[in-house]
Amino acid sequence: MGVEENGVDVIPLPTGIRSRFVDGINGLRMHVLEAGFESKGRPLLLLLHGFPEIAYSWRRVMLPLAEAGYYVVAPDQRGYGWTEGWDGRFESDLSSFTMLSIVRDALALVDSLGYSSVASVIGHDFGSPVAAYCALSRNDLFRSVVMMSAPFGGPPPFKYEKPIRDIHADLAALERPRKHYQWYYSTAAANDDMWLCDQGVHAFLRAYFHYKSADWTENKPFRLREWSASELAKMPTYYIMDRDATMGETVRSFMPSAAKIAACEWLRDDELAVYATAYERTGFQGGLQWYRCMTNPITASELSLFAGRKIDIPSCFIAGSCDWGVYQRPGDAERMQQEICTRMSGFHLLEGAGHWVQQEQPEAVIEHLLAFLASSNNDRNGVD
Repeated sequence: MGVEENGVDVIPLPTGIRSRFVDGINGLRMHVLEAGFESKGRPLLLLLHGFPEIAYSWRRVMLPLAEAGYYVVAPDQRGYGWTEGWDGRFESDLSSFTMLSIVRDALALVDSLGYSSVASVIGHDFGSPVAAYCALSRNDLFRSVVMMSAPFGGPPPFKYEKPIRDIHADLAALERPRKHYQWYYSTAAANDDMWLCDQGVHAFLRAYFHYKSADWTENKPFRLREWSASELAKMPTYYIMDRDATMGETVRSFMPSAAKIAACEWLRDDELAVYATAYERTGFQGGLQWYRCMTNPITASELSLFAGRKIDIPSCFIAGSCDWGVYQRPGDAERMQQEICTRMSGFHLLEGAGHWVQQEQPEAVIEHLLAFLASSNNDRNGVD
């Protein structure tokens, strides 16, 4: 059963990947893509997308993983795509969008699929911390974890320490006034700034994906010294925006040419149309609720339940060498490798990829995933 609108299938999938709905998932009717479903008993891989993505973001890696013997499931997470049952109003109760609620969604989906263990939970972008908290909270269920593009610096401490300086005031006070995109995404205006932008959703997404990819040749990231306005302002404006610009205005200046669009093999225009169709239907607020929970000290504080907790299952990190996401929170990549993940077997930065690593360089991602899955299985057999 696929997703149809006006009798037309809006998700063109290769043979071997199917689309269906799973009811009763923590209050949701969850839309999933799956591969390797033909035979029972395969080890399960759970693929968790980020923003502004959907399950379709995993289309280029699902079949090779299934061909390697896995049952591969990628859901449209709460607030995204064709999953139903969430409240997308800015005024809605945020409690269903907290990190622990998103983790409960993953647990409920695994249970509904009839599984008592997951070979690996694999998350990209905002899906990366979701995967990390799956690993922190239920290492009996999730046997390994892969984080992509967003390093996990660990849960917050029990005691909240207010910063000595207000980073947002400092950003606004720069000679070129700036603002942090995550706090902008938490404002009431952000959804309409993208959903109703002058260029339309399709063109907005094309520019957004291009600007954060290796196709924009100015993406040459490096480690930042500290969490300060002057250091953060070294990042591109998709992360540290001009103070008075919307995100629609920000990315419009980086719209690729028609020739570049035609040459973009990792995101053809018919594939981009799937994203555009999804977001034209729902807007972006569902995904933006995740940012609101993260930037709100009250909703974010529940994660201090895991203060001091390490990820003790096999882990791996994959990102593009042209991805600023690796460095946007100074020190997180180092903490992840040296402190938080006690069994991290790989930290891979792939050439020719920006932020959308599993789409830009799927073959290299698949190679690293299969090697990690094989080694983590051997690791478990020898240790657990």
